[in-house]
Amino acid sequence: MNTKYIDLIDQTYYWPQEEFRLGDNGLEFHGVDLMELVEKYGAPLKFTYLPKISENINLAKKWFADAIEKNNYKGSYNYCYCTKSSHFKHVLNEALKNDIHIETSSAFDIDIVESLKKTGKVTDKTYVICNGFKRERYIENIARLINSGHENCIPIIDNYEEIELLSDDIKNHFNVGIRIASEEEPKFEFYTSRLGIGYKNIIPFYEEQIKNNERVDLKMLHFFINTGIRDTAYYWNELVKCLKVYVRLKKICPSLDSLNIGGGFPIKNSLAFEYDYQYMINEILNQINITCEEADVPVPNIFTEFGSFTVGESGGAIYEILYQKQQNDREKWNMINSSFITTLPDTWAISKRFIMLAINRWNDEYERVLLGGLTCDSDDYYNSEQNMAAIYLPKFRKDKPLYIGFFNTGAYQETIGGFGGLQHCLIPQPKHILIDRDKNDTITTKLFSEQQTSEQLLNILGYEH
Repeated sequence: MNTKYIDLIDQTYYWPQEEFRLGDNGLEFHGVDLMELVEKYGAPLKFTYLPKISENINLAKKWFADAIEKNNYKGSYNYCYCTKSSHFKHVLNEALKNDIHIETSSAFDIDIVESLKKTGKVTDKTYVICNGFKRERYIENIARLINSGHENCIPIIDNYEEIELLSDDIKNHFNVGIRIASEEEPKFEFYTSRLGIGYKNIIPFYEEQIKNNERVDLKMLHFFINTGIRDTAYYWNELVKCLKVYVRLKKICPSLDSLNIGGGFPIKNSLAFEYDYQYMINEILNQINITCEEADVPVPNIFTEFGSFTVGESGGAIYEILYQKQQNDREKWNMINSSFITTLPDTWAISKRFIMLAINRWNDEYERVLLGGLTCDSDDYYNSEQNMAAIYLPKFRKDKPLYIGFFNTGAYQETIGGFGGLQHCLIPQPKHILIDRDKNDTITTKLFSEQQTSEQLLNILGYEH
């Protein structure tokens, strides 16, 4: 009988896969022996496999280069990293090795940009695309960056007052973009995005505030929808509406030469994941070509702002199963030695699913279980895989420790969870490991942060000790 965990995975998915394989010691991720990582650093732990960041950036660049050639597209392509996905220095350092640009969303992002400029990671040629609703501090920081000579800083106008606010602080001429407030999917809770300016209002806004303003040029139209870049009637309909605005604007605004299609490339959330990136890019450029040719205007340069796609697939988390609780005749709860709410908050907040696999004991029999976290909160659990209504793991045995891994968790989880801050029920934040490859392609590991201590949490809470 095929009752082993390896049999289950082999029968359910194509196995092994590009990033996953089974080694002598257990599961390997991009050639990294995960049990060896556990033996060296312990669990729970989080890790970032840095080479995956560069790999995804260069994949996207190649897909766009191929699509530009196939479609005889006359514009250029610029890859921007959406910093809010992960602000960590090691992430930015790795991403910026690949001749890319940056998208920001708040005031302190500009402080990070200026820090990176001091080390030469960012130069005046790097585009800094400033999104988000701009309060006083954000306006001041954008103005400081532009006033220092960074002409490739492009604030994206989100509301009607921002042109005036920026003009008050920026000394000389500057470029801007306008964000389109896209219409959301019919099933969404509201009709129009709170971000940007409505389709019908963009031309009047340009004519009233930018057209005759000698200090400001409109350089970019920014388009992004909440559900991302997907092959759906909704996405193509919104893109066509955006392109109609672009060609109308281009005819009255010679300085407009760029279209920012935002982010939204999905990342692998299941071993059964399928997505044709090359097809989507080909079709986007094809649609732009058709629309611009019909309107007799030049095609725009393309910008993207990939965040999760850049960093998401580089991250992972490893936990140990501490104990199994049989709560009734059907439900077995495997308790992890950490918390989902604090370490993978999207599993709780938006019911997000990540790839989940056993790290060891693949040759043991499996069973159906639920996974519970250590907090005393009933929502601290994980109960299904992306493409299965259940979780199956090697059978729990007190005498044979079981470790499990969650993969492609590198985007948003640290910032949403509050890295270095208070954790729900004071469950400590786990240690974090950076994994890289040296010039000889040898795997190297480095401890980035230790597990939180009680002293650190008590200090935040104001207790003396």
